[in-house]
Amino acid sequence: MTDETKAGISVLFVCMGNICRSPTAEGVFKLMVQQAGLADRVFVDSAGTHDYHVGSPPDRRSQAAAHRRGYDLSALRARKFDREDCRTFDYVLVMDRGNYNRALQICGGSPENVRLLMEFASGRPEREVPDPYAGGVDGFEHVLDLIEEACRGLLVDVKGRLAAAAAPEQRSAPPETSGT
Repeated sequence: MTDETKAGISVLFVCMGNICRSPTAEGVFKLMVQQAGLADRVFVDSAGTHDYHVGSPPDRRSQAAAHRRGYDLSALRARKFDREDCRTFDYVLVMDRGNYNRALQICGGSPENVRLLMEFASGRPEREVPDPYAGGVDGFEHVLDLIEEACRGLLVDVKGRLAAAAAPEQRSAPPETSGT
């Protein structure tokens, strides 16, 4: 868990270059977390398994599609996924099977925190978020559809983990006493 979330949850979204899918997921989930009143308890970031675009902003088409739905990706910058991410993030959520396998290689094994994002989209048949980079505008809209659904499921899971972590604290608190 990162320093930013000492008493919370950390989530990392991962794709290949960190300019389309993973920054889109970061922007979507950050807004969902904020709207749920959990921004102080959930740290969200994104990274790429390759270093093609380190330091670059998200693809203009990703930014445009996100903006149309109320998400702002403009401040995000690409970075490379590394082994330390495997240890510090509670959730490492990868967009597709190829990058999932690459993430496992980088992690040096099969940590339980590395999963496909679409595992959280129980209402959809898709198991991967396709790379829209080589396609048209419709591909970026489809990616947003998938990511929004998966992030809704992820938020439910994160809330459950936060509640479970808080439960022992509530049980160990001394009972309230009345002043009489």
